[in-house]
Amino acid sequence: MLKTIIEVILALATAIGGIAAIDYFCDVCVKKFFWNHSSLFIYGLIISIALLIIVVTTVYFLRKWQLNQYDIEEPEGQVPLNSPFYIERPPIEADCYRTILKPDALIRIKAPRQMGKSSLMTRILHHAHQHDSRTICISLEEAESTVFTNLDQFLQWLCQTVTDQLELPPEKFADFWQNSTLNIKRRCGKYFEKHLFTEITQPLVLGLDEVDRVFDTTIATDFFGLLRAWHEKGKYDEAWQNFRLVITHSQEVYISLDINQSPFNVGIPIELPEFNRKQVQTLLQRHKLTWTDTQIDQLMATVGGHPYLVRIAIYKIARRDISLEKLLKTAANLNGPYAAYLRRHLDNLEKHPQLAATLKTVVTTDKPVPVKELGKGSFQLCGMGLIRIDDGDMAKPSCELYRCYFSKHL
Repeated sequence: MLKTIIEVILALATAIGGIAAIDYFCDVCVKKFFWNHSSLFIYGLIISIALLIIVVTTVYFLRKWQLNQYDIEEPEGQVPLNSPFYIERPPIEADCYRTILKPDALIRIKAPRQMGKSSLMTRILHHAHQHDSRTICISLEEAESTVFTNLDQFLQWLCQTVTDQLELPPEKFADFWQNSTLNIKRRCGKYFEKHLFTEITQPLVLGLDEVDRVFDTTIATDFFGLLRAWHEKGKYDEAWQNFRLVITHSQEVYISLDINQSPFNVGIPIELPEFNRKQVQTLLQRHKLTWTDTQIDQLMATVGGHPYLVRIAIYKIARRDISLEKLLKTAANLNGPYAAYLRRHLDNLEKHPQLAATLKTVVTTDKPVPVKELGKGSFQLCGMGLIRIDDGDMAKPSCELYRCYFSKHL
């Protein structure tokens, strides 16, 4: 076949010239071929496009499925700085970012555990670092219990930890502390002035996480009085104006502190609220889930807007570990999706019988209970996030999950 075509072309080239032969071949032979086979060509093109669409669609949904199955961040501990699953609660973040850049700033973050205090503090410190501040984050959970029994030991631990995080020579601290004749609190302050502030030209932001650990100790009055004194120095001492402080705590400050020696009545107070409907919707979208308003209402009716409880539910559903219907049915079960979380609360309550009795009164009563009938324990339960106290000083369970679980197991 090919040989015949070539022979025809050569014959034509001989007869009418090479260029004319090529023109004739393209104009007649090629056009005639595609005209005769046009339907086959079009069918092939349509099939190719359809296959391409199928492949692209399959890859898209496969990747989406893989994201939901494997790449969803587990809701444990702090939410990483680069995480898409951190949900802002305006205007809190903006207020904190603006405040921490001011001289002698003090930010107090209060909320029950697993509400996002540490995640917020990390972002405040990151914002300060981006604006040329040196930042230090110390969790008091890292300190050994014996440290809280002696002010000298505690302040030494604090100064050593700060020195280590700033990567300064540790021997300077040891020499200063041993040779100083000042009392312990002044010694700590002088170490900051003479050895930290002189080494650092930028503002220094100190984040103290979980200061609750100090509340029931013998060092509480002295330590919190020291923090208040440092804050006040920033108003008139240029060296201390570059010192900023962020502290977090879960419990109400029920310890007895002199009003002029407490850091809990100065600075900017931040109380982290639960997620609202819009914030829950945003979290669902970031997990690639589309829910109806009814489904969102059902989840929030069970766990409220508690960030950790909401994230646990959405995480498990996005991974297809459980359906929303099953999660709601088994939420308060001993082997349900919240079993470990609820068990930790129950273990803690069993160590404090009076608190357990107070909570049982609240969860087994159909109507809100007056706080005056519950006593001091109501504020501790509120700090734990287990009950909510409204503006009329009436207490009720923070969510239906707590009512169902603790009414059975207390």
